[in-house]
Amino acid sequence: MHRFKVSKFRHMEARLPRREAWINDIRAGTTPSCGNHIKSSCSLIAFNSDRPGVLGIMPLDGQGEDKRHVTHLGCHSDVVTDLDFSPFDDFLLATGSADRTVKLWRLPAPGQALPTVPGLVLGPETLQVEVLQFHPTADGILASAAGVAVKVWDVARQQPLTELAAHGDLVQSTVWSQDGALLATACKDKQLRVFDPRAQAEASQSTQAHENCRTSRLVWTGTQEHLMSTGANQMREREVKLWDTRHLSSALASLTLDTSPGSLMPLLDPDSGLLILAGKGDSQLFCYEVATLQPELSPVNQCILESTLRGAALVPRRALAVLNCEVLRVLQLSDTAIMPISYRVPRKAVEFHEDLFPDTTGCVPASEPRAWWAGSNQQVQRVSLNPARRPHTSFTSPLLPPMELPPIPAQLVEMLVEDTDPSEGFSSPPSSLASPSTPSSLGPSRSSTSGIGTSPSQRSLQSLLGPSSKFRHAQGTVLHRDSHITNLKGLNLTTPGESDGFCANRLRVAVPLLSSGGQVAVLELRKPGRLPDTTLPTLQNGAAVTDLAWDPFDPHRLAVAGEDARIRLWRVPPEGLEEVLTTPEATLTGHREKIYSLCFHPLAADVLASSSYDLTICIWDLQAGAERLRLQGHREQIFGLAWSPDGQQLATVCKDGRVRVYDPRSGPKPLQEGPGPEGSRGARIVWVCDGHCLLVSGFDSRSERQLLLYAPEALAGGPLAVLGLDVAPSTLLPSYDPDTGLVLLTGKGDTRVFLYELLPEAPFFLECNSFTSPDPHKGFVLLPKTECDVREVEFARCLRLRQTSLEPVAFRLPRVRKEFFQDDVFPDTAVSWEPVLSAEAWLGGANGQPQLLCLQPPGMTPVSQAPREAPARRAPSSALYLEEKSDQQKKEELLNAMVAKLGNREDPLPQDSFEGVDEDEWD
Repeated sequence: MHRFKVSKFRHMEARLPRREAWINDIRAGTTPSCGNHIKSSCSLIAFNSDRPGVLGIMPLDGQGEDKRHVTHLGCHSDVVTDLDFSPFDDFLLATGSADRTVKLWRLPAPGQALPTVPGLVLGPETLQVEVLQFHPTADGILASAAGVAVKVWDVARQQPLTELAAHGDLVQSTVWSQDGALLATACKDKQLRVFDPRAQAEASQSTQAHENCRTSRLVWTGTQEHLMSTGANQMREREVKLWDTRHLSSALASLTLDTSPGSLMPLLDPDSGLLILAGKGDSQLFCYEVATLQPELSPVNQCILESTLRGAALVPRRALAVLNCEVLRVLQLSDTAIMPISYRVPRKAVEFHEDLFPDTTGCVPASEPRAWWAGSNQQVQRVSLNPARRPHTSFTSPLLPPMELPPIPAQLVEMLVEDTDPSEGFSSPPSSLASPSTPSSLGPSRSSTSGIGTSPSQRSLQSLLGPSSKFRHAQGTVLHRDSHITNLKGLNLTTPGESDGFCANRLRVAVPLLSSGGQVAVLELRKPGRLPDTTLPTLQNGAAVTDLAWDPFDPHRLAVAGEDARIRLWRVPPEGLEEVLTTPEATLTGHREKIYSLCFHPLAADVLASSSYDLTICIWDLQAGAERLRLQGHREQIFGLAWSPDGQQLATVCKDGRVRVYDPRSGPKPLQEGPGPEGSRGARIVWVCDGHCLLVSGFDSRSERQLLLYAPEALAGGPLAVLGLDVAPSTLLPSYDPDTGLVLLTGKGDTRVFLYELLPEAPFFLECNSFTSPDPHKGFVLLPKTECDVREVEFARCLRLRQTSLEPVAFRLPRVRKEFFQDDVFPDTAVSWEPVLSAEAWLGGANGQPQLLCLQPPGMTPVSQAPREAPARRAPSSALYLEEKSDQQKKEELLNAMVAKLGNREDPLPQDSFEGVDEDEWD
């Protein structure tokens, strides 16, 4: 008999993957936190990207291009500090952030669109969230640590069951025991504490774990009595200790490694007892076998990495290749790639080895939160890893049920293919017809369709999946560099949130500069290219610029608002600004505080509205240079104002959480008033749907950006629909195109522009393709409709302001028959550059309607009058390819292919055509 037991893992080897197996082209984040930066379920991988608040999501075992396809989930308005997958539901993800909230996400299967809003939000906490971990036996229990507070949450109720006290400093690690009865914490005060959360909020045991206050981590072994801790000693050497909770005064075993600065992340497999020690910033992995009966840490092997480690995670045991004797798989996160490192025990027989793979915990929870809190200690049923006996069960948490589309009958899909008209452009696959962000509607639910000329099969499909926008395939493209204005210097990027940051008309762009004196540069759109290095001629305002706007009826007049409560009207020469101007054409005084924003009347010439910190709105007659009307009733800062399309009413959104509608000519008080966005960070308002609705972009109480749609005549009843978008610090700036019903939404510092088609009835919001840029923009404005290239089906053109350049962005709709004028996309547009009324007439009570202009170019036929093309020949049925061939047919096809490749035997050989040389030429 041997005195010492020989480890079955003594020959285990770590196999580094080939570069083809790497998941490349990622950009991982390196924000310091107590998390591991990467986690894995049996189906998905989630990791911190280099963009704050954004996670990368990809399938765990995808093949080919799918494996390398990374989608990005915008989670929080600040960096993600920790994340964790549910041990039961592969697609349920919890994230914690420096924005002090915890969010739960229902992730879709690979290939489907990621959600834009979380399923549940916990918090906010007083400090940033540091650590998260799901309960190992009960579904819906989550532990989180923020500052010195540790909370145990009942996720379904969004309420904490208890808050664990007695921490003297930042909590760095929080882990559940394998049976879910105890919770251990490691703290910056060097103490290791063990709690029984259901018994009391105070620690049942505590001891000094490590002598140094560097980041300490904890992990439980397969028993309730033992746990591991990593940290540093007084000499700043990294060390690992094994503890027995029954005798917590001293460690059972300890191990000292080195003096590297990175904190050690312990990754322990409780079934095998194998411990992986991964240090942030290290280039190697240490593997040990943990023995608790005779307490010791036995070294197994050491793996040298090809790149620096930024994070690490263990793949769940149920996802391992057991027939290949893979006992562990570690996902190494580097700056630009994820490397799966496989730990295998070499065996001769390719079969399932019971000694290497004991039964492991299954995916069905043992209890629900109330039962566990009441004292239930029922354990998760263990399942076999033997492929021949493994149960193929899956669990979907009822916390966030998945949104499933109704099945589409095969006959209906076939009809759709047959009835597709090439003149209607590209069609969307059925799975993409439904928007991933479903608005919560408070109004009546009525059917609505978008587009014209839909076939019966498409109408049937819409009845199943809901209406879709004909602009859903819209494509945003930055135009050629020849149309850019580059070498912009000294831009003022700190304009107030109520301002768009810059303004443009069809001729010019006005951009505030950072230099003193409230300088504004005026750039000519007809003269693109690189600006000179010398100082640009500017408009000198004498006070910091708060907002600016071009007169829609006079392309040479610019209104500039300043912090000195004055509005200056400048006249730019027709040939452009060639010298510094210091004297404005006129100056308007009347506000007592600095001005928020400016808005010209859409129909009447020389009428301007301005909002100020004195909580009033002034209506100015620019022809007379005097204030004519003053609107009151606001109790807080006015975030935004907008004229109705007919110019009769003015709407505002305010920091006091109210939306108001005024009839300026009837009185200074609002006609209608109702609840607005709950958040107070900022908001914008715009009239949509031909003046039948109001769209407000703002924030909810959890600082998530949202859209609210109102009926102006019934503001008191609240919004008709609310749509949550994402989490970001900047206010969404809406640009509405009344011809298409599309609204473009983006914020200062964003990289994404959302597109939605708006309807006055349910479903209200139809999502379209968004435009994404590689770097953030400082501003985004919509140009007049006449600037669009109608022949290329360009329905909108915008200007994107970057740090040092100005770029035009064209939004186009893919259409097959572009030789025809797409009259369903381009209805007659309003002549917005010619006034309908004078200021005197409007102030006297007159109203008017703008003239309309047809955008059809000469020589183009409307697509509605185009001859209908004959349907293309259908492709052969799939049954033709799927039909099973006999062995004789296969043999004949093979022989025919070989003969065709060899050619005819009677054909001359290539060398027969070569010409020789005469005998005398050899000499």
